[in-house]
Amino acid sequence: MKLSAAEIRVAVKNALSEDLGSGDATTLATVPKNLPATALMRAREPLTVAGIQFAAAAFQILSPKIKIQKRLCDGQRARAGATILKISGPAHAILSAERVALNFVQRLSGVASATAQFVEAIHGTGARILDTRKTTPGWRRFEKFAVACGGGWNHRIGLFDMILIKDNHLAALRNEKPDAISAAVARARKKFPRLKVEVEADTLEQVAQAAAAGADIILLDNMDLKQLRAAVKIIAERAQTEASGGVNLKTVRAIAGTGVDFISVGAITHSARAVDIGLDFEN
Repeated sequence: MKLSAAEIRVAVKNALSEDLGSGDATTLATVPKNLPATALMRAREPLTVAGIQFAAAAFQILSPKIKIQKRLCDGQRARAGATILKISGPAHAILSAERVALNFVQRLSGVASATAQFVEAIHGTGARILDTRKTTPGWRRFEKFAVACGGGWNHRIGLFDMILIKDNHLAALRNEKPDAISAAVARARKKFPRLKVEVEADTLEQVAQAAAAGADIILLDNMDLKQLRAAVKIIAERAQTEASGGVNLKTVRAIAGTGVDFISVGAITHSARAVDIGLDFEN
């Protein structure tokens, strides 16, 4: 996932507008206009960094005189106490952009850090961690960018770039012949021949049907370890496999050990906490 400077700038401008409104009253009232300052953005806990460009944009939009020194880059691990950014320039701009800059970096680094934990947990198994569409509205591209910073892989970006035939699609086609999965895959191939087709399977019977229908990927939904191993055997490399449901840091390595290609984890976006990062003025 790559983000353009333009989309980052638009998002940051909107966030600054929301926060500043008619102006930063506290700073305007108390701090001399041309006072110079230097501040350090530091990790206050171990984390994986993401969102540096958002923070830099927040400061520099408010003042082109701001100078940014990047001490760490997106995707790098930071120990507690490590400096991420050094910001120098007008104190007004630093103070007024501080919270917006931190909000972006704390949230996105939280997603990257959560992803990195799952990636580390399955290291050496051959499986890969996928994100989902369970993202903050309006922040999907940013959160998927953060997943990539943490070593995860992006699944589809939205409903437009991949076919994913889920249980409710199959329920709507339950009377189709020879079966709902075969009918759905055939229609998907005809309508969108260039898109990959994934089928969600809740049972081993559906796994067999999806493999026979020629699905590119088969989503093994809420299956236990025994079912996952059986499904991988049934598919026999005719399609890639994705395990989903019941995935956490305690279960993910065992799931990876069943031989699946991918493990999707909604928690790395919908439940990632903002990590502890602070901004302190140098004396």
